[in-house]
Amino acid sequence: MNFKRYIKGALNQPMPEDDIEYFNLKARVSGNILSNAQRTIPAGGYNYEADITKFWAEFHKLKESCGYPLSFNTIMMRVLAEGLKAAPRLNAHMDYKYKPSCGRLIIKKHIDIAVPLLMDSGETFPIKVSNVETMTLHELSDEFNRLVKTLETTDVDRVLFDIILQRVIGFILKGKIGMAAAQVATGYVGKYKVAKLSGLFEHAPRDKTSLQMHELNEGTVCLTNLGSLYKGLCGNVTYAPILYPQVFIMAMGAVQDKEYAFRNDKGEVDLATKKVLPINVMFDHRIGGFADVVPFIKRIDEIFAAPEEIWKW
Repeated sequence: MNFKRYIKGALNQPMPEDDIEYFNLKARVSGNILSNAQRTIPAGGYNYEADITKFWAEFHKLKESCGYPLSFNTIMMRVLAEGLKAAPRLNAHMDYKYKPSCGRLIIKKHIDIAVPLLMDSGETFPIKVSNVETMTLHELSDEFNRLVKTLETTDVDRVLFDIILQRVIGFILKGKIGMAAAQVATGYVGKYKVAKLSGLFEHAPRDKTSLQMHELNEGTVCLTNLGSLYKGLCGNVTYAPILYPQVFIMAMGAVQDKEYAFRNDKGEVDLATKKVLPINVMFDHRIGGFADVVPFIKRIDEIFAAPEEIWKW
């Protein structure tokens, strides 16, 4: 081993035979959000397997007869919104000051749900559906499908540049000049640069062919469906990082068939197959604790147990 290779090993630097992938714009934005989440949010979580046997059957009846394209993601967005109506402190942003140990919980008037989508490129992008609490299920389905379709024709890098620029301005206004300078320097100068400034400053489409900045940000809460990435996925989601400054996220696994033993009306042990949806909820413990999450879980369990109400949505 020569001296140069020895030093690279000590510094954990790449070797000549290694492949290197530098962060693109999407990775820079999501990396910043997730790093802030890990560094700043004291999170708690709860995993459970929801019995959605009745809900699953009712959902498919509605899907077949409603006359518009209705996906499981769409109806679960409405379920999430119903749960948040019962637990409004979960639909909030956290603003916390570390040095003086003070902060505020900004409880949002509207429910804006961010849903990560898998693109043909293999990357995931969160699209935001705004004002979900005011929509009928038909309106929610139309809006979600519009956002998904528009994402396909969107110059995502250009919109992400808008998001990064907005955050850099936020750093400056908060007095974090060094952080703002570092973001600009590493983004557009040197080996970590992701694009030429002149190209990114070109006018972005502002018509229906492109999503806008507010439709790709984090919203007030996040719903992620890992089951949509792999239909045969088994097991539970154990952890989902909260998207700063949100205080709550709901993550779903794939719907599974499971055998359960129970006592029937005759007192005999019987077996039944149930539809089970693995659910993970993560919350910022600074909002008060698990007691704030209980009304949310009770409300969505009510819907799963008596799903006839979805016809009124």
